[in-house]
Amino acid sequence: MEKSDELKYHYKYPHPSVTTDCVIFGFDGTNLKVLLVERGIEPYKGRWALPGGFMRMDESAEEGALRELKEETGLEGAYIKQFGTFTNPNRDPRERVITIAYYALVKLQEVRGDDDAADARWFSLDEVPSLAFDHDMILRTALNELRKQIHFEPVGFELLPEKFTIKELQNLYEAILDVNFDRRNFYNKMKRFEILDQLEERAMPTPKKEAFLFRFNINKYNELKQKGFRLEF
Repeated sequence: MEKSDELKYHYKYPHPSVTTDCVIFGFDGTNLKVLLVERGIEPYKGRWALPGGFMRMDESAEEGALRELKEETGLEGAYIKQFGTFTNPNRDPRERVITIAYYALVKLQEVRGDDDAADARWFSLDEVPSLAFDHDMILRTALNELRKQIHFEPVGFELLPEKFTIKELQNLYEAILDVNFDRRNFYNKMKRFEILDQLEERAMPTPKKEAFLFRFNINKYNELKQKGFRLEF
């Protein structure tokens, strides 16, 4: 490295390190789940934590979050959304570290553990153990932000299979919001937004019952994601 390069990154004042952490949500058809990694290095070796790591000097926070997701879980090009910055001076025992937090919505089967994660595992929200660093707070904040988001833009394309029943979509919304909906009322509200295409195919949720399959109208879905809407139950 030339001297000019060294001076380029030299500052007069002390400055913190910056990390990105990502809360990865998935859905198994019944429960909303979060992906955690078992730390393979100190600090907190053997403890469960959110995927994340230190940003590089030549990348944005979003680029850093996407890189860490790929390195630690194998995910590439996932939907992520920044929701907070966590700055407690004592949040990391190594040094002064600020973290920029994102949440991601993914399909469960698309992830694997890698890099400095000893293991990666899905946990239902009511089974999450005590996490390393301040990741308990980050997870709670992410869930609150997702619950706000679901009222203003559609959620589901990133979490559900390509074809799904209305019941599966309703289960997803109930799992995120932790409430129960009237089935007919839920369907009528979703139908009004015109983001669902009914297919000729049917599923068999039970041996004695058929249900039509649906898929998202991706053009309408993306349009509503851009414009936003107000969903009240």
